[in-house]
Amino acid sequence: MISIDVSDLPLQLADCYHLAITPDAGGQAIFVGTVRNQTQNKKVIKLVFEAYTPMAIKEMQKIGSTLEERWGALKVVIHHRVGELLVGDIAVIIAVSTPHRAAAFEACQYAIDTLKETVPIWKKEFFEDGQIWVAAHP
Repeated sequence: MISIDVSDLPLQLADCYHLAITPDAGGQAIFVGTVRNQTQNKKVIKLVFEAYTPMAIKEMQKIGSTLEERWGALKVVIHHRVGELLVGDIAVIIAVSTPHRAAAFEACQYAIDTLKETVPIWKKEFFEDGQIWVAAHP
């Protein structure tokens, strides 16, 4: 089961966790990405995320399928928020259930790294002295 979502509504960790759990899994790994209060020593006021949603969903689905094939993921949840987010808000949740913990950790790491590289989601950072569009990856 793969659950993909791109939404302007707040993401709920408990909902994503419940989508990911299964009695067949011995491990669940969850990554929660939040808006931090600074970037490059500049105070962050807010972020705005935009997505090309149809392509984003397609690419996120590919990531989920890779997790199933490569790590034997039993359940995959990849939810990303778009719109205006304030410091502390959740921008992305990835939850992966696998038979064993090592695979869950590896799959979750792969999912967030690949999402940042391939999924068409962009962010604009707002500071006290201006704003800048940046890639949604490190």
